Amino acid sequence: MPIVTITAFAGRSAKEKKALFDAVHNALRHAFKIPENDRTQRLIELPKENFEIQEGRTEKFVFVEIEAFAGRSVGAKRILYKAVADEFVALGMSDNDFMVLLKDHPLENWGIRGGQAACDVDLGFTVNV
Repeated sequence: MPIVTITAFAGRSAKEKKALFDAVHNALRHAFKIPENDRTQRLIELPKENFEIQEGRTEKFVFVEIEAFAGRSVGAKRILYKAVADEFVALGMSDNDFMVLLKDHPLENWGIRGGQAACDVDLGFTVNV
């Protein structure tokens, strides 16, 4: 049940935004083995004056934040980062034009399915990958 926030410069087309969503979702499915329909993503567009990035990066730069259940191995996280990179490069982005920040939170810190702690719910998939 990852929650994804993509922050980017304003001005991308609807097709480009969908491609970013699909790229991150594909990477999560590959690395974390999440279900196909497990998509909670948003894209925040900022004008240039509200988004400062390091020198050498372009206006294609995106910052991807992923909030996820804790329990994934370091190996799965490495696979995720590489999968996001492969997906974005396939979209024509430079490998210097994106960054991923993964925040993993204990299951008891997620309130889901009518107000239950996620640690008390059968999620229907394995978190420990």
